[in-house]
Amino acid sequence: MSADRVLPTFVCASANPDKVYEIEQLLDGVVHLLPRPAEIPDVVEDADTLVGNARLKAMAILQATGLPAVADDTGMFVDALPGELGVRTARYADDRPEHAETPYAANRAKLLDALREKDCASEVERAAYFVTVVIVCFPDGSELIVEGRCDGHIALAERGSRGFGFDPLFVPSPGAFDGDQRTFAEMSDAEKNELSHRGRAFRALASHPFFATLEFPCR
Repeated sequence: MSADRVLPTFVCASANPDKVYEIEQLLDGVVHLLPRPAEIPDVVEDADTLVGNARLKAMAILQATGLPAVADDTGMFVDALPGELGVRTARYADDRPEHAETPYAANRAKLLDALREKDCASEVERAAYFVTVVIVCFPDGSELIVEGRCDGHIALAERGSRGFGFDPLFVPSPGAFDGDQRTFAEMSDAEKNELSHRGRAFRALASHPFFATLEFPCR
């Protein structure tokens, strides 16, 4: 991409500051990313797929701003807990009172409790993976959809203080180096982005042939 080329402008659909921070890092130099307007209300994510939820969020921003909107949705899938997380990952522990105030901690606590109840102790028994779907919706009705996946397992206890969500519990496989058993929360931003589902999804977006075209359907 030439230095004098104008970057396409996308509006970020996410209102989650932790996710926005990662997205800004991953799309730096590829997209001129505008923040989600504060006056836009939260979108009800009631689709039954990750793509569906991502599309709901992107379309809400597109309709409000008239600009291309980029949104993502992420699900964790735990082999020992089929159907329990997936599209509901962010709301996994919404049946617990503490979820309203500390959703990340509540989700992690519920996951550890569920695996403990099933006597899942080995890495194989605690196998899990993340999938992130990224969608860009354009004013002309076209879409870009990419995804990224990261396999790993759930640690026996929380480790690390970085990141957010399930980062203190998720150990990617393979790690940053041979024998690496660190959780995402024990890694630097760069290490996590290299391995993570979100990093892989947004790198897939950044390398999409769309960005090599001479004309952007952005306005």
